[in-house]
Amino acid sequence: MKMNKFKSALKKELIIYISIIMIFIILGHSDLFTNPSARFELMATRGNYFHPFIYSFAIYSVIFIIRKLIDFIGNLFQKKSQ
Repeated sequence: MKMNKFKSALKKELIIYISIIMIFIILGHSDLFTNPSARFELMATRGNYFHPFIYSFAIYSVIFIIRKLIDFIGNLFQKKSQ
């Protein structure tokens, strides 16, 4: 039972993280859609393969902390009203 809950939570977090990466791709590298070979060639010459993952993880971490704070505050108010 706990494993299924863990798997569903992990799947939800992965979807959020991948969504953040996709949003960054769309907003930051629109040339990826028009000329992907030039984008990949530029990325290979600069050697910056991991910056999208690092930036996305930083934004994901901030969003995660905000979500958990909101959940915590919401749970405090639910316990008081019961």
